[in-house]
Amino acid sequence: MGKRDHFNKLIEKANKGIILNTRLLWSFAAACNFNNDSRLKTLAERAYKYFEAHFYDEVNKGFFWQVDYLGSPVNTRKQIYAQAFSVYSYAEYFKLSGYEQAKERAMETFSFIEKKARDLKENGYFEAFQKDWSPIDDVRLSEKDQNASKTMNTHLHILEAYTTLLQITGNIKVKEALENLVKLFLSNFLDNESGHYGLFFDEKWSLQSPVISFGHDIEAAWLLIEAAKMVGDSTLIAQTTEAAIFVADKFLEEAYVENKGVSNEKNLVTGKIDFDRHWWPQVEAMMGLHYAFNISGDKKYKTAILDIWNFTQNNLIDRQNGEWFFRVDQSNRPYTQDKLSMWKTPYHNCRTLMRLIKETQ
Repeated sequence: MGKRDHFNKLIEKANKGIILNTRLLWSFAAACNFNNDSRLKTLAERAYKYFEAHFYDEVNKGFFWQVDYLGSPVNTRKQIYAQAFSVYSYAEYFKLSGYEQAKERAMETFSFIEKKARDLKENGYFEAFQKDWSPIDDVRLSEKDQNASKTMNTHLHILEAYTTLLQITGNIKVKEALENLVKLFLSNFLDNESGHYGLFFDEKWSLQSPVISFGHDIEAAWLLIEAAKMVGDSTLIAQTTEAAIFVADKFLEEAYVENKGVSNEKNLVTGKIDFDRHWWPQVEAMMGLHYAFNISGDKKYKTAILDIWNFTQNNLIDRQNGEWFFRVDQSNRPYTQDKLSMWKTPYHNCRTLMRLIKETQ
């Protein structure tokens, strides 16, 4: 299955994308790790076997971007964002299954990311490569993205992948890479004046766009804390904790509106805001603000969490056809977009809801 439409109807013979398939694997494995449901374990095993059989590049290593409905590669580019999600999902599946091949594949992919994509001169990671890991001109993750050498989005998901990989391996090279990423976010991505993370940079870290993503801001706030904790560095824990409060306060000020959820993006030069409410920033807001509440004890964060969840239940969960809407406009009218596709997956909402249930029980 590669796509379901707005009405939750299966689109026959749709291509299958790596982002959807890795996030399905991660979600089934994480959900089973959360509640030990044998049905979820069966689905996780199926997702793992399919992904390994059809997305893995036996010749050049790493994973393809897209396969057709029969499982044959149709887009063989090596997007580092996608390689990171492969590591993330395999590491989570190892936690469920104890299957050594999954851990070995995650470490193999980590090694290729470090060897092929890490910029040892200017730091950070390059975005994308051809099938054989040779350079590629158009490195964009999607059509809406800028063709920039380095992006916050890719680095954020490398960071979350390495956090879980370090948890299951304790590998010193993974620890070094994760520690470097945390420091990179604090020094290169975070703007200490605006309280936002820059999204697009050139090879030498010159910012290429004034647009910021509210969802990525607040997602980074809590993921950086988790990464610093996994590294075990008290200074980094203190720095990421301080940054989380700084970012969360700016987020409440600019992105959140009572009874109306969380906006999508803002242009810091023009001040123009994209007021559409996408599904995933709502739940990442709940997670990031939960961390801010735990750090400070300030009830404003908890109040906002409950209000955002109420907005989400009333406006983003499709009570008629199932699943969640991709986004709604300012009048809370849903756009006609896929319920399941390359970018519409159950990973953000599953992760947040499971973690909040666990931490608030």
